[in-house]
Amino acid sequence: MSGEIAYFVYYAIIGFFIGSFVLRTYRGRMGTMLQQMLIWFLIFMAAVIVYGFKDQIQRQLFPSQGVVSVDAISVMRSSDGHFYADMRANGARVLFVIDTGATDIVLNTQDAKNAGIDLESLRYLGIAETANGAVRTAQTTLDTLEFSNQVDRNLRVFVSEGRMDISLLGMAYLRRFTRLEIIEDTLFLYP
Repeated sequence: MSGEIAYFVYYAIIGFFIGSFVLRTYRGRMGTMLQQMLIWFLIFMAAVIVYGFKDQIQRQLFPSQGVVSVDAISVMRSSDGHFYADMRANGARVLFVIDTGATDIVLNTQDAKNAGIDLESLRYLGIAETANGAVRTAQTTLDTLEFSNQVDRNLRVFVSEGRMDISLLGMAYLRRFTRLEIIEDTLFLYP
């Protein structure tokens, strides 16, 4: 307890001297001081907000659509360590996390709805084991799934009844490639 009081007194003394200096410097110009304090506060808050939403901003500005080269599709690793594929499911934009630990293509309910799948007609008969436990799934078909100018038709997918932040692109899709390779921060998918 005495250590906490000592810290409080220490910071109070430092705050007193800094406050005194600021007030003496801006004597007679309080309006200017308040204006500059507000500007610095707004700059600080903007920096905090940008930092807090950096992953979402980065995904919006630089979506991982995959870059097609002569030999492979390349996807850059995101700052969170995952690889994301910006794809079109039945023409609707869907962001997938590339998950080699997932067996199938699994859509969350919002992405399934955006892709034109009638959620009311789905029958959740399957069970999938996830990191968050078992969830019920419904099997359905996507008419088209497009990734970097490669279009696959009539793909079997699953819709998760459980809460998922992002859809999963599992091995059912990744097996379409002859080879997957990660070099530093780039995933290469070879047709």
